[in-house]
Amino acid sequence: MDVKASAEGRAAENPDLPTGHMWHNLRDTVHQVHRAVMDLPKPYIAAVNGAAAGGGMDLLSLCDIRIASDKARFGMSYVKMAVVPGGGGCYFMPRIVGMAKALELMWTGDFIDAEEALRIGYVSKVVPHDELMPATYEFCEKLVQGPAVAIQLAKRLAYRCTTLTMPEALEAADSAMAIALSTEDAKEGPRAFVEKRVPVFKGR
Repeated sequence: MDVKASAEGRAAENPDLPTGHMWHNLRDTVHQVHRAVMDLPKPYIAAVNGAAAGGGMDLLSLCDIRIASDKARFGMSYVKMAVVPGGGGCYFMPRIVGMAKALELMWTGDFIDAEEALRIGYVSKVVPHDELMPATYEFCEKLVQGPAVAIQLAKRLAYRCTTLTMPEALEAADSAMAIALSTEDAKEGPRAFVEKRVPVFKGR
């Protein structure tokens, strides 16, 4: 955020545009990134090595899983500038940490450390700073070795089910299962289990 531009009542992206005329500014700029990420079928994993504030925390909230360094800090700092979360924070944060905690973070703008982020379920794991990238790559490698079609279907189903009724969710699961069962990997998994070996999934 260009704090100086905002203090002068100007949009950082366009110095000639008054702040009051920014109605569609986010939609036509940064929100394009958010929409693209939300449509990403593959796992989207964040490695957080420092401070994530405001829009940075919004971008992290788009991720499926967040792994944090013990030096990471998080803050929904929009309120400090008397604005609202502009990058999907109001959509994702209540879904990740619950409504009350999300509102507390958004209303106060207080920073939390990595351990608190882990306690409230915002991050999945906290590791020593020097081990952040190796730990993240190790986790990602585990996913890479998995059945890609099933993983992508599970991601799509999990997000979709947040807006469905139980009967609708079960119907969606039926459809996803039919696709998963049609893959070669769905044969390799049981075969490897019976043969007491590690499965070799090919993503098809």
